[in-house]
Amino acid sequence: MKLFAGNSNRVLAEAVARYLNIPLGKASVRRFADQEIFVEIQENVRGEDVFILQSTSFPANDHLMELLIMIDAFMRSSARRITAVIPYFGYARQDRRASGRTPISAKLVCNIITRAGANRILTLDLHAGQIQGFFDIPTDNLFAAPVITRDIKAKYNTSNVMVVSPDVGGVVRARAVAKRIDAQLAIVDKRRERPGESEVMNIIGDVRGKDCMLIDDIVDSGGTLCNAADALLANGATSVTAYITHGVLSGGAAARISASKLKELVITDSIQPTQAVTDAHNIRVLSIADLIGEAISRTASEESVSSLFD
Repeated sequence: MKLFAGNSNRVLAEAVARYLNIPLGKASVRRFADQEIFVEIQENVRGEDVFILQSTSFPANDHLMELLIMIDAFMRSSARRITAVIPYFGYARQDRRASGRTPISAKLVCNIITRAGANRILTLDLHAGQIQGFFDIPTDNLFAAPVITRDIKAKYNTSNVMVVSPDVGGVVRARAVAKRIDAQLAIVDKRRERPGESEVMNIIGDVRGKDCMLIDDIVDSGGTLCNAADALLANGATSVTAYITHGVLSGGAAARISASKLKELVITDSIQPTQAVTDAHNIRVLSIADLIGEAISRTASEESVSSLFD
């Protein structure tokens, strides 16, 4: 087994390598003067079980291209099996045709990764579970719920916790966390007027006197979270904390979160935090290195990955 990484999240890759007690593989991923990507594998991988860790986060197209070229390089170097470990799977929000004459980009990306030569996919908290079916190769979708629930139990009195889904579409994800900590569930009912903006309508459930935990997979602009926090506090919540798997946090999102009424935003390191995120006083990062590392170990030894979440 050998673990390699592109440039999207070297810090996470190094942490995973430490968990697995193996060195991070030697590979050069660099650019020519015109920004064309070039990859050179600097050690023998013939007959090896190769894992490539690469989130397709900002800049999404560059990081996706790095992943594809690395897969091709390993395939041509006679690796026995190539597993693409994609903690944050970009383009996942384009999983269906929301209107006429639009693409299903998530399916396209799955096809490209498969055709490049990947034999298996390992990812985390896909935006839509059906994306697993877009791949024609084995795909394991890990869940950050165990990491999140462990942190909630360590920080809060769970008897006073109310788990909240920020929209109707995220109820299944929020319910899974609520079940793990034996908490009640509330839902934020909102109407989205245009992409990137949302208007909170009402709260389904009694949140008075509760420490509310907003659970979601992606935070991008942060507008939905800030509006949800305002609505929950207006309905009598004691505090509002958000636990989000993927901290995309584009543009001025970090500043928006810092200025909001959120007690804290907790994200994982599936996407390498920017300096603005690191500097924000109410944003905290949980590591998923052990979870990813254990999943890689079990995949390499042909053990059950799903039992991690039993």
